[in-house]
Amino acid sequence: MDAAGYIIMFLIGLVGSFFSGLLGIGGAIINYPLLLYVPGLLHAGSFTAKEVAAISMFQVFFSSLAGILAFKKQSKTEKPLMHKGLITNMGGSILVGSLAGSVSSRYLPSDTINIVYGVLAVIAVIMMLIPNRGSREHVELQSITFQPVIASVAALMVGIVSGIVGAGGSFILIPIMLTVLQIPTRVTVASSLAIVFISAIGGVSGKLIGGGIPLLPTLFTVIGSVMGAPFGTRVSRHLNVKYLRVGLAVLIAATAIKIWWGIFAS
Repeated sequence: MDAAGYIIMFLIGLVGSFFSGLLGIGGAIINYPLLLYVPGLLHAGSFTAKEVAAISMFQVFFSSLAGILAFKKQSKTEKPLMHKGLITNMGGSILVGSLAGSVSSRYLPSDTINIVYGVLAVIAVIMMLIPNRGSREHVELQSITFQPVIASVAALMVGIVSGIVGAGGSFILIPIMLTVLQIPTRVTVASSLAIVFISAIGGVSGKLIGGGIPLLPTLFTVIGSVMGAPFGTRVSRHLNVKYLRVGLAVLIAATAIKIWWGIFAS
C-alpha cells in the first residue's frame, strides 16, 4: 500500500470514529464495509474479511476509548450519563463473548464472516424500528432499572458474534438496550461506549492471538479514529434525542443493504 492508500485508511478511521462519538457506536457498523470495498475501488489495495475484522476491531478499541474520555470530560460540567451497574453487568459478559468470537474467527471462511455481519445489520435495523421508551431524555440514573439476567445473556451473545466480525457490538447492543432493557437514549449512548470498549479489549486480544493483522493500515485507521470520536461527541450534545435514534437507524439500514448486495453479487 502506498501513501495514498494510507491516507484513505486514515479517512476511513476518521469517518467511522465520528459516528462512534455521535451515536455511541464503536464505528465498525460503517467501517467494515468501507474497509472491505473502498480501498479496492480506489485501487489502493484490498483486504480479506479476516483482515478487515482485525483492522476494525483495533479501530473500535481506540475510537471507543476516545469517546469515553470525551464523555467523561463532558460529565464534569453536566449530569453524568454512564450507568455503572449496567456497564458492569453487560461489560463482563460481552468481554467473555468477544474474546471467544474473536479467537474462533480465524477458523471461519471470509464469506461466513460477511454473512454474520449482514445478519447482525438486518437484526439491528428491525430492532431500531420497534417502538420503545428510549426517547425519555431527562431521567436520574438512580431511577433506571433493568433485568440483569437478560442484560448479561444478551451481552454475551452480542460479544460472540461481534468478535467474529471485529466489531464492538454496539450496532446491535444499542437497539437491545433501547427496546428490550428500555434504557433512556442518552444513557444508552454514553453507557454503550464503555461496554463497547470492554468488548473491544476481548476482541483485540483475540485478534492478537490469531495474528494476520496488517500493521500499517491498522495504524493509520487508528490515528483517524482517535481524531474523529471527540468531534462526534461534541456534535451529539447539540442534537435532539429522536434525531440521534433516526440517524442510527438510517446508518444501520444503509450498511445492511450494502453488505447484502455484496454477498449476493459475489
